[in-house]
Amino acid sequence: MKRIRWGILGCAAIADRAVIPAIQASLTGELIGIASRDENKAKAKAEQFNIPKSYGSYEAMLADPEIDAIYIPLPNHMHKEWTIAAANTGKHILCEKPLALNAAEAQEMVDYCKEAGVHLAEAFMYRHHPRIARVKEIIASGEIGELRAIRGVFTYNGAESKGDIRHVKAWGGGGLYDVGVYPLSAARLIMGIEPEAVTVRALFSPEHGDVDMMASGLVEFPGNVALTFDCGMWAAFRNELEIVGTAGTITLKPSFLPSKENDDITIQVGDAIRKEGPYGVDAYVAQSDQFARVVWGEEAPAYPAQDAVASMKLVDACIESARSRRRIVL
Repeated sequence: MKRIRWGILGCAAIADRAVIPAIQASLTGELIGIASRDENKAKAKAEQFNIPKSYGSYEAMLADPEIDAIYIPLPNHMHKEWTIAAANTGKHILCEKPLALNAAEAQEMVDYCKEAGVHLAEAFMYRHHPRIARVKEIIASGEIGELRAIRGVFTYNGAESKGDIRHVKAWGGGGLYDVGVYPLSAARLIMGIEPEAVTVRALFSPEHGDVDMMASGLVEFPGNVALTFDCGMWAAFRNELEIVGTAGTITLKPSFLPSKENDDITIQVGDAIRKEGPYGVDAYVAQSDQFARVVWGEEAPAYPAQDAVASMKLVDACIESARSRRRIVL
């Protein structure tokens, strides 16, 4: 069976925890290299995960002709630089969310990769889980009636994490970048249209580099439907998405971090409650396999790279609203 030959550009925790195991478990991928600016660190990771090659620089991995695609889990401010560097060597790119620091950067990355003829995808793994397609089917069927509202929450308490890159403003730190992007992207996905305006209030913490440690907001869509959300890095852990219709609701909990054991859907219409699932699907594996099929020309991207630009436009507006304390029209 043909396989995409992957390299990991960096030794971030998300790679250890989820992406490396997913590529190794996938039907389409083969993980053959990992790079770090610390050669000893790269070697240790390679030994830990039984990866054949390690590199003491990012450039060395990009120069390897045996690597077809790379996964970039680097800090947000490094996404543009290394996406362009990878595109220059003909590598296809799966880049962690958010794709860039702002919409202008994201558009530059998308345009560059298109010109280079390489596939660029933003790593929103939850969107590749089959229950997302099922949720859209349920809504389209009319079972929960007309769509009235969406509610999304994603919070955790990382306030005591010393030296956390998420607390560095210039590096794309803050709760909106880290976890707020999930309910924001989910609402856009469910609605299938772009929002009209946003209003966000946030806690900008001086002791955490003046990044937003907590934010709450309203995202207005055409048709008088809105997303209400809160997100942040200084609150109890919560991870839930609720879709409200005139006749019923759909709830995903956990919403953005589904596990193979806990990835069902709860539908309530009147007093009747039912669950669908569990599906037993690893969303990271599904993401890797879809990426490979796009590279091979077997299917179109489930989420074209241009979607990441639209996503960043919304994030930009949310941050502007929170900083200026006013409603922003998109």
